[in-house]
Amino acid sequence: MLASGFTAAPVSWYSFFGIIVSSILVSITDTKYLFHIQLIPHIWRYKQFWRLLIWQSCYNNSTELLFAVMTLYHLRVVERLWGSRKFASFLVTTLPPTLFIPPLILAALRPLTLSTLNILPAGPTPLIFALLAQYYAAIPTVYKYRLLISSSSTDAITFSDKSMVYLLAAQLALSSLPGSLIAAATGWLVGVAWRRDLGPEAWTSWRVPEWLAGGGGAKGEDFENLRRRLEGESRGSATSTDGAEGDTRRRGSERGILDQLRGTFE
Repeated sequence: MLASGFTAAPVSWYSFFGIIVSSILVSITDTKYLFHIQLIPHIWRYKQFWRLLIWQSCYNNSTELLFAVMTLYHLRVVERLWGSRKFASFLVTTLPPTLFIPPLILAALRPLTLSTLNILPAGPTPLIFALLAQYYAAIPTVYKYRLLISSSSTDAITFSDKSMVYLLAAQLALSSLPGSLIAAATGWLVGVAWRRDLGPEAWTSWRVPEWLAGGGGAKGEDFENLRRRLEGESRGSATSTDGAEGDTRRRGSERGILDQLRGTFE
């Protein structure tokens, strides 16, 4: 039976309501103008570099907020798969690149577009898309269905149970073009780089303190020992000769188990 709500996903719960509360507060206090980035005049003319640190704190309009929190709600399954510790570590380690890379890309593309690219909308869109990349890679498709678009049975579009998540994310990416698309694409690439270990080893191996994620205990130690044993077997099988299809399936199942255990008790 699938767990409902934010069961076993406390970090997602805080992120979900944190975005909502911060967006409502800036709307009530009429401080929305402080959070988006305009290269000119905010950065080049007024030197307001502090905007680079806070532009992902909230959303400036209800449409983006709605699509963001709905997407984040579906992505809570990643925290259940990884565990809160690895999930929180992922958010912390991907936050710096998603903060600074989109403004740099915007600055690089601005001269090529005759200065039309200038605005980066507020909101943690890059962080959500970095997480979406993990959802795409780690969460399997449960079922698929076809939608007929004509009387012919061959004219159909195939969807899956994950299609709604991608549709919500697409709406978020297209909500404030072109800046929102740049933010979304950057977040996705950061997420892919994180998953493929394309960076310093500490980027993917660092974990938040165990007490902060609520882990630990004797049960956690048992799972940690199991994880280490599976990692050792996986490395041993990786050095053996290729060719046996049964070995390939066994390594695939071991990696699936490791993906569930790694991070929760690491």
